[in-house]
This record gives sequence, C-alpha cells and structure tokens, in this order.
Amino acid sequence: MMRGTGSDPDFTVAIPESSEDGLMAQATLAIDIGGTKLASGIVASDGQVVRSSTVPTPTTSDPEELFEVLMNLVDGVVAGSEVPAVCGVGCGGPMEMGGTSVSPLNIPAWDGFALKGRLEERLGIPVRVENDAKALALGESWVGAASGVQSFLAMVVSTGVGGGLIVDGRLLDGESGNAGHIGHVVVEPTGRPCLCGAQGCLEAEASGTAIEAITGRPARDAGPEMVERCGILVGRAVASVVTLLDLRLCVVAGSVALGFGTPFFEAAQRSLTERTGLTYTDGARIVPAGLGASGPLIGAAAVGLGLGQSGRDERMP
Repeated sequence: MMRGTGSDPDFTVAIPESSEDGLMAQATLAIDIGGTKLASGIVASDGQVVRSSTVPTPTTSDPEELFEVLMNLVDGVVAGSEVPAVCGVGCGGPMEMGGTSVSPLNIPAWDGFALKGRLEERLGIPVRVENDAKALALGESWVGAASGVQSFLAMVVSTGVGGGLIVDGRLLDGESGNAGHIGHVVVEPTGRPCLCGAQGCLEAEASGTAIEAITGRPARDAGPEMVERCGILVGRAVASVVTLLDLRLCVVAGSVALGFGTPFFEAAQRSLTERTGLTYTDGARIVPAGLGASGPLIGAAAVGLGLGQSGRDERMP
C-alpha cells in the first residue's frame, strides 16, 4: 500500500500493483485544496477514485511551507508509479482565470499564489486549476447526482460556502472565472461581517466557520435550531439563483450540509419552495450530492479532463 510522506495522511487507498501501468496511462492526478484539508488521488477514466490520501491544511502563514506539504502528499500518492498524463485541481477561491493565481479566503498564506505554474513546474505535466465548488459541479455532472442534467447549481457547505454552475451543459465561468460564488450572496442584510468585506453573506452566516463563531462549538455539535437556520439561509440563496438562471436542481455537498443531514435538507427545500413563485421555478429541488467524500477528487479529475469547461474544451454529455 502506498503511503504519503511529510505530514501523516489520514488515509490512503491503493490498488493492486499489477494494474499500476494501465491505471496511470488512463488516469488523472487529482488534487483538492481546502481550508480544512488537502487531498490528492488517482482517478480512473470512469470516475472511480482508486487511490487517495489526505492531510490537514497547515495553519502556517508561509506559502512555501504549505506548498511543500501539498507536494509531499502528491508524491506519496504517485510513489512507485509513473505520474498520470494530466492533473486537475480544485481550490478555494477567489482566483484568476485558470488558477494562474489563487487567493483562497480560508487559506490566507496563499494570497496571489501562482498555483498552476508551480504545480506544472514540479509535476512536469499539464495542470488545470478550477474553483473547488466549480470542480464539484463538473464531478456531479459527470458521474454524480446531476448526471444527465444540463443546467444546475452545485454547492459546498463546509468550512466555507462555494458554488459552481453548469448552464446548458457548460461550466459557467464569468468575466474572471469566479462565477458561482453563492457563499457571497447576501442572505441577512444586517448580518455578520464576512471575510470578503461585505455583511450578511451566506458564508458569514451558515458555513462551518460561522457556526462555530456564533455558537462557540464546532458545526458537528450544532443544535436543531442552528441546523434549521442554516438550511433556511441556504434555501434563500438558492431561490435567488434558480430564479435568475432558470434552474431546477441544486446539488449540495460539504461536511456541514451532509453532516446535518435530513433536517438541513428539509429546511432548505421548504425555504426554496417558499421563495420561488414563478411558474418556471416550480419543482426546483435541493438534494444531497451523489459523490459523498469522493466528490472533491472526482471533481478535480473532471477539471483535469477539461469536461464542460465553457469555451475552453467540451460540452458535458
């Protein structure tokens, strides 16, 4: 079994050695960069994660220290085998188009970090970088809960709150590549200050970080009232998006949303239904993501493959 180097990985899954060469020829190296953890894995051409490893995201203020922890993680995943031909990365935003520079709000050490170039330099293969929630949208469209759906919103409710949009079978980029940042839709006009500089953003009210700040306890220990409140606020934000973009589906992932489970999703659906009154929004749904814990890496692999990337590659099937 392969083991990472550097910081101890939380888990590693390996495939039999006899199939290594065939795997690498068809697989994608996937990397997910979040405020709580870093993950890397090998994802097969059918969307299956066949090997993966994670480490906690360092709380360092040194950008190079953080990058070396990431590279040690990746080295452990590919150790003893040929590096796959392409790498896909999902990273918290905001970022410049294509990840040439990333400034994740939950990773202050990387303020304008040249992620794409640094990874290509170290790995020696083409690297595609995308916002992590946009990557999730691609993964869910590829082999998840939105497979076959041409237009939908994907959300992550975790340490922060992010979103990605597939519209008419293509990933929506926007002017700078940051389309879909539903975490910074205002849901409480007189609410809490947000890291982005605004007030009352969904991320400032319903993210894991916000819940802990409000309650003094980790999100996993939140009481029923907080779970319902977060669901209501998510439904409120989603209602605006589905009305604006003529969508019928929102797929939600992330440790907070999935950890809260049914009560959260029921509250979110009620809130969405109450706030969508036009005929074309009838039946709009909020559902759990279909890829579970593997979603971020499968999404990153979809980024690496160029699936659904508007004006850059190909339309989703």
